[in-house]
Amino acid sequence: MSREPSQPEDAPADPPASATKPDEAKKPESGRTKAIVAGAAIGIGSAALVAALLYANRTRKSDKA
Repeated sequence: MSREPSQPEDAPADPPASATKPDEAKKPESGRTKAIVAGAAIGIGSAALVAALLYANRTRKSDKA
């Protein structure tokens, strides 16, 4: 079974060109947007590294104390 809805047999295969909207998602990203995304990725990655180092270097408490 396909996940696409079934079309009536008398319906046209494609909608008319006037009914379709141009894809706004296909616009190229600006340099500023790419810089913001890259900065956010670097910030999240560095925060994850700091958290991992803090977790790895904490003192271990034993139950025998």
